[in-house]
Amino acid sequence: MKRLYPLLFISVLIYWGCEDPKEENKPTPVNITHFQDSPTNVVIKWNMNEDTDFFRYSLYGSNNSSMDNKTLLYETQTRLDTTYTLDSSEYYYLYQVDVMNLNESVSSSNILNVFVELWGEYYSIEYTDSLNLSNSGLTGEIPSEIGNLTNLTYLFLNNNHLTGEIPPEIGNLTNLTYLRLDHNQLTGSIPPEIGNLTNLTELYLSYNQLTGSIPPEIGNLTNLTYLRLDHNHLTGSIPPEIGNLTNLTGLRLSYNGLTGSIPSDIGNLTNLTSLNLSNSGLTGEIPSEIGNLTNLTYLSLSYNELTGLIPSEIGDLTNLSHLYLNSNQLTGEIPESLCDLNYDFNYGFNISNNQLCPPYPSCIEDYVGNQDTSDCD
Repeated sequence: MKRLYPLLFISVLIYWGCEDPKEENKPTPVNITHFQDSPTNVVIKWNMNEDTDFFRYSLYGSNNSSMDNKTLLYETQTRLDTTYTLDSSEYYYLYQVDVMNLNESVSSSNILNVFVELWGEYYSIEYTDSLNLSNSGLTGEIPSEIGNLTNLTYLFLNNNHLTGEIPPEIGNLTNLTYLRLDHNQLTGSIPPEIGNLTNLTELYLSYNQLTGSIPPEIGNLTNLTYLRLDHNHLTGSIPPEIGNLTNLTGLRLSYNGLTGSIPSDIGNLTNLTSLNLSNSGLTGEIPSEIGNLTNLTYLSLSYNELTGLIPSEIGDLTNLSHLYLNSNQLTGEIPESLCDLNYDFNYGFNISNNQLCPPYPSCIEDYVGNQDTSDCD
């Protein structure tokens, strides 16, 4: 057995000798950052490597989060050369700097996000504060990377051919004041993350194919003045949290597949001038709190399945110029208070196709239209 010791010692030496020196002595990685003094002047910079065996810096760009298929943009063997100014042909989503030493061992820096690529164009994360791509023929899904443009205040993607779901990352755009995604073919539910956009004043999601219920988080958007969710396939009830949106002047939920009744909380929206809940499958009675909306000029509840009486409080809406309650299942007598509305019933008035019973108030007896009076006394 003693004769085996030299062989064992030699084997250990061979094993040690086979270790890759590149792995033992990797260079100190650098940290990569950038600065911009204009949207078109982007400078990539990194700290200086101080290893005595420094050999080379290599700057790469890639549109892949794992930096696969990265493109070499710049190389230098000058230790003090730690900046590079990009031209427009070198815009990528991500950047990284590799350091190589004299043993050809390589260490990679952090991955730096400078731009967002959207539909073949690159947008500076730092400098892009508004994005208007309406009527641009856009197709495909809204990239989740759009959530990196955190300085956006305006985002208009309306009147395109966008498909797929609204990415939840859109909730990262907390500086948005205007958001238009209307007139596309978007599907899926409205993401609850949209409730993060508390600076929004106008939100348009109409004329899509959105499904699911209206998220209660929409009640967080207390700065909204205009909300349009009409012409979708939304289901479920109107969340009572909608009553938190006390700055609304316009609300349109028409042409959906909603269920349930109109929440009494809608009476909190005293700044409303226009309210359209028509063609939405709503049931139950018209809440008396609707009489609180004294700034209304336009009210449409037509083509639903509303029942019960017309609340007398509608007579308090003396600024109305358009009132549509037609094609429901309203019953009982028409309140005399409707005569207090003080506008021309020849125009912008329709209560036909209900089950309203005579006698009718004299001011509107010529304008009640067709009524099913079979259950009237």
